[in-house]
Amino acid sequence: MAVFPKEFVWGAATAAYQIEGGAVEDGKGRSIWDVFSHTPGCTYRGETGDTACDSYHRWREDIELLKSMHLKAYRFSVAWTRIAPTGGTDWNEKGFAYYDGLVNTLLEAGIEPYITLYHWDLPQALEEKGGWQNEDTARAFAVYTAKMAEHFKGRVHQWFTFNEPACIVKMGYGTGEHAPGLKLPLEGQFTCWQNIIYAHCLAAQELRHTDAENRVGFVSTGRICYPVSEAKADVDAARALTFACPDEDWAFTHTMSLDPLCLGRWPGPDLCGPHLSACIGAVPQYINDALSLGRPDMLGLNIYNAAPVQMGTNGPCYVERPAGYAHTAMNWPVEPESLNWGPRYIQERYGLPMFIAENGLSCTDKIYLDGKVHDVERIDFLARYLEKLSEGIQAGADVRGYFHWSLLDNYEWHSGYRERFGLVYVDYASGRRIPKDSAFWYGEVAATNGGSI
Repeated sequence: MAVFPKEFVWGAATAAYQIEGGAVEDGKGRSIWDVFSHTPGCTYRGETGDTACDSYHRWREDIELLKSMHLKAYRFSVAWTRIAPTGGTDWNEKGFAYYDGLVNTLLEAGIEPYITLYHWDLPQALEEKGGWQNEDTARAFAVYTAKMAEHFKGRVHQWFTFNEPACIVKMGYGTGEHAPGLKLPLEGQFTCWQNIIYAHCLAAQELRHTDAENRVGFVSTGRICYPVSEAKADVDAARALTFACPDEDWAFTHTMSLDPLCLGRWPGPDLCGPHLSACIGAVPQYINDALSLGRPDMLGLNIYNAAPVQMGTNGPCYVERPAGYAHTAMNWPVEPESLNWGPRYIQERYGLPMFIAENGLSCTDKIYLDGKVHDVERIDFLARYLEKLSEGIQAGADVRGYFHWSLLDNYEWHSGYRERFGLVYVDYASGRRIPKDSAFWYGEVAATNGGSI
């Protein structure tokens, strides 16, 4: 039976570019995703987030959906270009007005806003000056953060600075699959990485200076491993591979973000390959000095799956999954143990309160003949994962809340509208929302604090 702490937070999550639309309305500037999605060949069928879920106009409906599911927290991101169209101090009052309405109505409904300041949509004007390759972008982010903190002082206390630097850097500046679509060598990618870490540290200082009640978070994603048995050797093996940072797979590790921010130091050569170690050795001293400012109050973990590991004769090694293993519509493996062992290992290493900031799956959802959306696969997935999360908490992981990804079906970046992750079905042609069976199931979970699982 799943058991959760008394004050456990149940919520759902979204991101601005994926749901808002209103791409050129009310003074909003262009982001790198506005440009990238309009570049031929960059996204599935050339689909863009120009309209997405039209939440810029339908946000009141979205709050009603949160209320109907008894959720007490909503994690959403702010579009930097809606606040500062060119990434400077050109503040856009209509942008503030949009988020004022959202925040105020959430608070009236008894739903706490958890704001993510950066979910991948860098102002295009800053990208044209070097983007995250340029440390001036880190300083601009701190100015934007300070303005946000002051504007929402007394209303918003839960802040995540960045969402998933692994995707920002590796997919945006490494493979080119995401905006801005660059393919830099490791040195260039790492420059972006260190500037994002620097930006977080500067932003954390601004949030704390503005309001001592602000809680500063950082959302990380990366490799999670789990042991194939409870044997100590296998448990140690899975831990070792979870935190390893080899040159060929350094970005998608929690270690690369959380070691500098939580421990005040970059991972050493015992974890990193020689190429990455050389990059770390060249980090400017002022960035290293700033790390002491950036220790988060809470960690956001985006966990969707994990890799089975055992201790082999030559050390830790991955275990091949069996033929026909369970996978989602996006071909991600279904691994409930990720929410058991992932938080446990993160707790051991960093000792900070955690939130599952994203977890969920893409399904081939459709409207059935009865006009409803029956997604039994999602319900089964969530039941399995939440049971394992409960086990991890009972084993000592200090997880304070869970945000389902996503509240709505939405624009899934370079995959366009092909993938459906939502608790709520969106008919993109009309904007109509239809709660899926999983929305009612998850609402009962929230209402009973997991007792209905």
